Amino acid sequence: MPQLFPDGAARGTAPAGHAVGGAYPIRRRTAKVLHLFTPSGVPMPEFVFPAPTPVAIPVAEGGAFPVRRVFCVGRNYAAHAREMGSDPDREPPFFFMKPADALVTGGADTPYPPATSDLHHEMELVVGIGEGGADIAEADALAHVWGYAAGLDLTRRDLQGQAKKEGKPWDMGKGFDHSGPIGLMVPVARIGHPAHGRIALKVNGKLRQSSDLANMIWSVPETVAYLSRLVRLAPGDLIFTGTPEGVAAVSRGDLLEGEVEGVGTIRTRVV
Repeated sequence: MPQLFPDGAARGTAPAGHAVGGAYPIRRRTAKVLHLFTPSGVPMPEFVFPAPTPVAIPVAEGGAFPVRRVFCVGRNYAAHAREMGSDPDREPPFFFMKPADALVTGGADTPYPPATSDLHHEMELVVGIGEGGADIAEADALAHVWGYAAGLDLTRRDLQGQAKKEGKPWDMGKGFDHSGPIGLMVPVARIGHPAHGRIALKVNGKLRQSSDLANMIWSVPETVAYLSRLVRLAPGDLIFTGTPEGVAAVSRGDLLEGEVEGVGTIRTRVV
């Protein structure tokens, strides 16, 4: 009997380490109705409307990386912190989130969002978690990383700025629809763990952002370890690791082309 996994695929066996009596449902179709049962045969409540389509990022060598949550690190490059009017001293990292379905994959166009006249680009290295855990030691953190991608943290800067002035959350400045264009996920087995290398973004062929991964205030293992003390990380979690200096506004029709050396590229047009 096939089983329905988090990525929506039907397979004949439970995942490694998953108990036979666990919560992964079995699908049984009668007429045109889909019934859900646990592996032990206990009926599960039917969804009251169709479940959302699972979010996944294409992998460079084939397959797809299923996305669970999207965390983002704020002000992780000193020069960017200064351009945003903040003290770049090594304060503890802080995080905000985007919805998983805010990701834009496959080089698709990115719609210009409503309620803003100041949409900014922020080019970033993205970490894909493959092994979960809590209170992860910094020395062990990289073992929890499955791969890396190039990504963009698009920001409604006017909404974010107003929220900051009023001491309110940034959610609507950062977590709106289509706010996370991302390139292919590349496995660690292929590229290792990039700790240095160029990170850059061009808009309409002109260089806007250019720095080096070595300029991050908090490295990838430090960030993973710190975040795991705040929440239990799980396979499929993404961490956008912050942007270097040079953030600026984009308009409809602009072509954004980014690169993280040794990782990959990101390309999207704002429409």
